[in-house]
Amino acid sequence: MVNSSAIAVVPVPPLGSDVTAFGYAVPGSASLDGTETAARPSNAQAARFLAQAGLSSTPAEIQEVVAKGYAGWLNDQLAMPRASTYWDWLVAKGYTAPVNYSRDAGFDAMVWESLITGKDQLRQRISLALMNMLVVGIEGTPGTWQQFSMAAYMDILWNNAFGNYRTILEQVSTSPVMGWYLTFINSQKASPGGSIPDENYAREIMQLFSLGLHNLNIDGTQRGGETYTLADVTGLARVFTGWIADKRTLVKGFEHLRLPMIQDPNNHENGAKTFLGTTIPARTNGHKSLKMALDTIFAHPNVAPFVSRHLIQTLVTSNPSPAYIQRVARVFENNGAGVSGDLKAVALAILLDVDARANPAGLSFGKLREPVLRFVSWARAFGAKSPSSLWKIDNTDRLVQKIGRSPSVFNFFRPGYTPPNTSIAAQRLVAPEFQITSEPTVITYINFMIVIMRDGSNDFKANYAELLTIQGNTTALLARLNLTLAADQVTAGTLARIGVAVDDLKDPLHRIITATTMLMASPEYLILK
Repeated sequence: MVNSSAIAVVPVPPLGSDVTAFGYAVPGSASLDGTETAARPSNAQAARFLAQAGLSSTPAEIQEVVAKGYAGWLNDQLAMPRASTYWDWLVAKGYTAPVNYSRDAGFDAMVWESLITGKDQLRQRISLALMNMLVVGIEGTPGTWQQFSMAAYMDILWNNAFGNYRTILEQVSTSPVMGWYLTFINSQKASPGGSIPDENYAREIMQLFSLGLHNLNIDGTQRGGETYTLADVTGLARVFTGWIADKRTLVKGFEHLRLPMIQDPNNHENGAKTFLGTTIPARTNGHKSLKMALDTIFAHPNVAPFVSRHLIQTLVTSNPSPAYIQRVARVFENNGAGVSGDLKAVALAILLDVDARANPAGLSFGKLREPVLRFVSWARAFGAKSPSSLWKIDNTDRLVQKIGRSPSVFNFFRPGYTPPNTSIAAQRLVAPEFQITSEPTVITYINFMIVIMRDGSNDFKANYAELLTIQGNTTALLARLNLTLAADQVTAGTLARIGVAVDDLKDPLHRIITATTMLMASPEYLILK
């Protein structure tokens, strides 16, 4: 139990019958210290861990966790470099060709190849969680070189997934892509004619990226009052004036997309800037004003519980207990070496917390799997490939959610969403992913998965060679699917009903696809506990 800002060791109680003790430390480097002394996790525990920390749980990946333990797996993931940046991938694949000037060619392929083939699973899960909060959608970027706009922005999140949240706030706030998306690029100081600085980003960096709307205790519960006022928005907006794209060294016409914005001092507000109880003195230049503003925001007591809650919701459970949020938020405040915002330490705190690793209990624990993650998990589990690297996967709009294509800065779903007129609402719980879940979307998801499993799409195909060797044994087939896709969380009763349908079929591929589809449509799979 964490009860001070000087965190050293967070104990994790027993995990089922085969794990008797487990601990981890969060030193300044935020790497695990090898203090794991317990028996290794079971196959089901390893698969459940991977469902929270990774993108898939193939038999080989499960055995890796079992052999190395949680600590060993996390150490390897934390040390793993990116295979390539998104920007460099687009360059290497030839998407700098002039024909791609006014379209987003290559963007979806870039995303799918990374998610479906990348070995850096933990980095990608943390990055996707960050992207669900620090949202940019490709449709809101300039109409030229959109694929490079999104590559530049996503590289900020992916490169800093194990870095510091304060660094991310600064790089996002100086990204020309964010500047275009939230309209503050080229924002000018107030003029005698009545124009005022653009207030869009000033509002969203507080509401969505750092503070939220209400003052919070360290455990995420509300303590009354709003975090900011209209006057705070107006004052902070003055900081985000005079920022322009850095086009001083253009060669091909799009390098500025990944360069931090620069200041046009003639358009920066030189008067005093007052917000959140802080005043930046008059005549402070744009760069120093930004640093002072971000330091003020980052020092707000809401940041630790606000960001911690979001990451827990995305990785582990939609309704984390106040104690869980507090333990993680304390690590966000201080990683043990006096550093605040250390995302590596925060990731460890989330994934190794007692609430994450103990056997799931209670109806309020767990989360609806995001549609994209369901698809990616299946694709990785069955070795889906695109030999051409074009990754032309048709009809992915049926998933409703598409990485990098959010319709607004509020993402596809909000972290505080509650389905109306449901038992979830009656219990005052939230279920964010249910905002994009309805009878039509459930049907389109199932139809999409049936087609993609059976036919693939263009040269994108799955490999069922392993399953073909066991498909004749319905019990073995369902056990394999239950472990790798659902961490053994589909009950015997549901498996029996699926088995009845599978036993009526003779064609081997048809048996595999029917079993997989029915399992991935079951509530016990859809809700990760």
